[in-house]
Amino acid sequence: MKILSEKKENDTQLDIIEVAERLFRQIGFQKTTVADIARELQMSPANVYRFFAAKSGINVAVCRRILNEIEAAVEEIARRTGSPAKNLRDVIVVIEKINAQRFMSDRKLHELVETAYNENWPIVREHLERLDKVLAQIISQGVAAGEFRSDDPDLSAILVRSACIRFCHPRLMVECAEDPEPTIDQMIDFSLAALAPA
Repeated sequence: MKILSEKKENDTQLDIIEVAERLFRQIGFQKTTVADIARELQMSPANVYRFFAAKSGINVAVCRRILNEIEAAVEEIARRTGSPAKNLRDVIVVIEKINAQRFMSDRKLHELVETAYNENWPIVREHLERLDKVLAQIISQGVAAGEFRSDDPDLSAILVRSACIRFCHPRLMVECAEDPEPTIDQMIDFSLAALAPA
């Protein structure tokens, strides 16, 4: 019975997140209220608060789902065999592509992620740590294959992400969109050159 009860609770929590994400897409996360979410689910706001102590918890849960999509795409690239240099390039490109697609087609969800970055929500720090871990893994593979030179793959990962930040940060990618240079390819080439063996 306990397992069924936990499953029902997890299902309800997931339903709340899914409805919140849909409403955030339509009217924005700041305009969406717990009452709006409860109405869509045909439950009381008090019932929603059983699963999330505050609206901010729902915001975090929806944003976490969005960041998970990026992490899943990046991890899939890291599992590929082949050139670590190509995988490193593909990771930066896919992060930029996912953020750009969200900005173009889901502007209101993009605002949620941008707010999370701007306000330095803990889930953003966790997300960046996960990205750095994947980058460090790829750099370590590159060192083992003789493609890269790095005494500290963890530090190199942070440096690569920092160098490419204008293509990975949701606000900066929008602010810098009109700047013709550096292009994403130029920035990745720069990072790969820094990692190249002497």
